[in-house]
Amino acid sequence: MYRVYVTTFLGFGGNYARQRYEDIIANNTTTANRLLGHHRGASKESPYLDPCLSVETTDAIQKGEQTLFLKGSGNFDECCKQIKPFLNKGKEANTSLNEVYQSPIDFYNSEFYGFSEFYYCTEDVLRMGGQYDGVKYKKAAQDYCATKWITLKERFDLNLFSSHADLHRLKYQCFKSAWLHEVLHSGFNFPTNYSNLKTAQLVYDKEVQWTLGAILYKTRFLPLRDLQRESGKANHSSWLRVSFVYNHYLFFACFFVVLLAIVLYILRLRRIHRRAQQELLWLEEGELTIEGP
Repeated sequence: MYRVYVTTFLGFGGNYARQRYEDIIANNTTTANRLLGHHRGASKESPYLDPCLSVETTDAIQKGEQTLFLKGSGNFDECCKQIKPFLNKGKEANTSLNEVYQSPIDFYNSEFYGFSEFYYCTEDVLRMGGQYDGVKYKKAAQDYCATKWITLKERFDLNLFSSHADLHRLKYQCFKSAWLHEVLHSGFNFPTNYSNLKTAQLVYDKEVQWTLGAILYKTRFLPLRDLQRESGKANHSSWLRVSFVYNHYLFFACFFVVLLAIVLYILRLRRIHRRAQQELLWLEEGELTIEGP
């Protein structure tokens, strides 16, 4: 028996983190423009400079009838600084994202695997999937953010990235690189020089997704006997459904057999009745023949 620590961080994925980040940008910029009389982000000519987009990458945030135009400045370190508060890291010891308790970890005697976004973020564009190296990863992320969009697009057209990479991944790779770095080292407290982490997509040739963690989280309070009992209930319920369907079809089969028997019986009665009438007619004709001259 193993004691497994498991918790959930719903709302801290890369896509949702970007959405929260854009909401803060839009609200703060709109407020500052109104108070100071500025027009930052109001047009493509005066965009909001976003450090979490690679250099000269353009984007737009739509809030109701207002549009905030963005242009990347590609500053990885500044991006990490701006998104760090979104971790909601508690000040208490042994806490991680959203002030959730994190059991003590002996990092250097443990081995970790990162799936889903951990793998996509390190492999699809940066091509660093597998053994994680925090120093090399940060340098690669800094270089990517500092690269102009036109250069990234040329590399994409030349198929220099993973086959899974698309333009959406290219546009938000800078942000997601910073988010992964902050989640791992500031949120989960992994040392920056940690080397026992591997990012992966397959385990024994089977794709592993975040749903494995969801299953562990959902079943964290259930003893094995309860799981077996629930499995038995499921099997019993399945047997009942199969039994009902089987009896349902059996009823209709019996009904049609009985109906067919009735029809055949009626046809047989008609044939017997017709034959009796013919015999009676022959007898009458025979009697007339005998009484004749």
